[in-house]
Amino acid sequence: MIVRRLIAAVGAAGLVGAGAFLLPAIAGSHSVTHTLKFISVTKKSANFSKTSGGQSDWDVNKAGKVIGFDEIYFKFNPKTQTASGGVTLDTRGGFLYGTLKFSNGPVTRGKVTGGTGIFKGATGTITGRNLNKRGTRTAVTITYHR
Repeated sequence: MIVRRLIAAVGAAGLVGAGAFLLPAIAGSHSVTHTLKFISVTKKSANFSKTSGGQSDWDVNKAGKVIGFDEIYFKFNPKTQTASGGVTLDTRGGFLYGTLKFSNGPVTRGKVTGGTGIFKGATGTITGRNLNKRGTRTAVTITYHR
């Protein structure tokens, strides 16, 4: 079923959360670039209708330790076989918000749109790459500026 495959892709995006992995990269004159890297593991998903759904993921570091949680809401377009939606990452330091665009490919892309706490005013990019065929494990990289 296309919606189930899409939910798996959403899991692949499974986006976000790694306060423990904040790695300062390049310092600009007014902002600092940070990179979050983690694996998002799908825990629960639900179809709300034929064209919308949601998903809850645990975000873990390389050692498998939970470092955050993310929630995804998406809308599916059956004509284009694509989906888009929003994601919220809950991790040490606050909430990070973003938008996602899903396709049938192994990579999901998105944008950081803000947050709370240390993520207030954040902007940047989100990339998720499937680690398994079911799309229940996703390598996530978030690069943001604030």
